[in-house]
Amino acid sequence: MVIEHRRAVVALGLIAAFMVFVDGTIVNLTLAQLTSHLQASRPELEWAINAYTLSFAAVMLGGGAITDTLGAKRVFVTGLLVFTASSAVCAMAGSMLVLNLARLVQGVGSALLLPSALVLATATARDDQARHRLVGWWAAAGGVGMAAGPLLGGALVSLADWRAVFAVNVVIGIPAIVWSLRSMPSVPRRDRRLDITGMGTATVLIGGLVFALIEAPAQGWNSPAALTAVGLAIAGAVGFVVAERSVQAPLLPVGIYSDRRFVSTAAQGALFNFAFYGLLFAMSLLLQQGRGLSALTSGLLFLPLTGLISVGSLCAAPFGQRVGRRAVLGIGQTVLALTFLAVAWASTASVLWPLVVALVPAGLASGMLVSTMTAQSIAAVEPALHGAASAVFNTSRQVGAAIGVATFGPLLGTTHDLGKGFITCLIVGAAATAVALVLTALARPATAVKALAPERRSVTPTPTGGTRDDRAQECPADA
Repeated sequence: MVIEHRRAVVALGLIAAFMVFVDGTIVNLTLAQLTSHLQASRPELEWAINAYTLSFAAVMLGGGAITDTLGAKRVFVTGLLVFTASSAVCAMAGSMLVLNLARLVQGVGSALLLPSALVLATATARDDQARHRLVGWWAAAGGVGMAAGPLLGGALVSLADWRAVFAVNVVIGIPAIVWSLRSMPSVPRRDRRLDITGMGTATVLIGGLVFALIEAPAQGWNSPAALTAVGLAIAGAVGFVVAERSVQAPLLPVGIYSDRRFVSTAAQGALFNFAFYGLLFAMSLLLQQGRGLSALTSGLLFLPLTGLISVGSLCAAPFGQRVGRRAVLGIGQTVLALTFLAVAWASTASVLWPLVVALVPAGLASGMLVSTMTAQSIAAVEPALHGAASAVFNTSRQVGAAIGVATFGPLLGTTHDLGKGFITCLIVGAAATAVALVLTALARPATAVKALAPERRSVTPTPTGGTRDDRAQECPADA
């Protein structure tokens, strides 16, 4: 591969990671304008966030398998086309129904884009050290996107309006598509059969569950919509279990869900995203509708929370080497739970600086938790399952985020009671974090995995967000 092509592939992979993760947080700053311009109700605002998260989570389970089967370049270009086209529909939407349906498609594009981008970017590496460095850059690009979302969204809404938040994806996406077709080389496919049944039933399961949790608070659990969604979730769960037992290459290998430590870490990831993304949603409405702040000012106030996530991520690895991953998780979850209560107290002050100060430890703790939980989820399983573990862990986080927004929306109450509702949301977030802390305390120490012969060692990128060491390595104890 020529140098120009290698640089193009890496740049496109980083751009894709930035676009996918920035879209998970940038829309929060459009909520106030969507309420006035499109007469959006609170459930419709929740769907503006959750439609993207829902389809992203549901399709991401199979995103790696699709990339392996159809080829990374083909899936990357397809994902970029879907993401860009759906962003254009979002920007032109004249109703919340059209916007939310387009957001649903946008999440599908992201689920295809993310794993294929990582495979393409790391395929340019000539050795293991270069590959690990590229994975780090890719993860950093996603972290920058997540942190930049609120500020970028606030700036675009203030300078133009909410449509600019989606139009910017089109401005970036079209040149990226042309660049991909001209400069991106093909990556060899892998011999893997696609588990269509598993992907379909998983989508029905996740979609039915999240839809029920969003609609039930407003319509009631006995409503036809909620009952139908619950029925679909149950049917999807049964179908998924049956399908996974009958295929040679299951979407969810038995080694994943049979490991208690991995299941515990996945649950902690879901609880974290439940609290974190619920906080982003609730705080956006509190600042703009409750306090009447502009979108740009609100975006700036998010910086202590989102901007320090990258700092916490960088500190997590060296700190974990000293005290162990379980200690890092326990400390991070304790700090985050206390910070939620501090933010609740600070939100009652007439000035904003107590709120800004209270958000600082939340950002640092969040960065440490995300990085450590990701490493813990990989360490919990044997190297051959690293790709599947990464997919399941990230899916659980996305589902947790969707449930958090669906839960915090009704808890906020009416516009006139946003202050009290926000405090309620923060108490629930602190409680969820405390449950994660209990799971950490109950977790068993890590056990070492026996190593194979040194000559069999090779490190390869997984299509779902990490690297796979084909030689089993010893995992450091977390106790």
